[in-house]
Amino acid sequence: MAIIPKAAAEKLFKEAGAERISADAKEALVAFLEAEGLAAAAKAIKMAGVAKRKTVKAVDVELATE
Repeated sequence: MAIIPKAAAEKLFKEAGAERISADAKEALVAFLEAEGLAAAAKAIKMAGVAKRKTVKAVDVELATE
């Protein structure tokens, strides 16, 4: 089951200027965003651990996505 709704993917496409978006394009974007998001979250968790914190902060996410 997807974490990110297809409606959010559609909004991103619309914001980028798409007029029409196929269902498989929405699914592909959702899959990409979830994979990248999970990877970034895992890196951010490691960054918090390096800083000896249990709480993940925005700075951890920023460092993880550089």
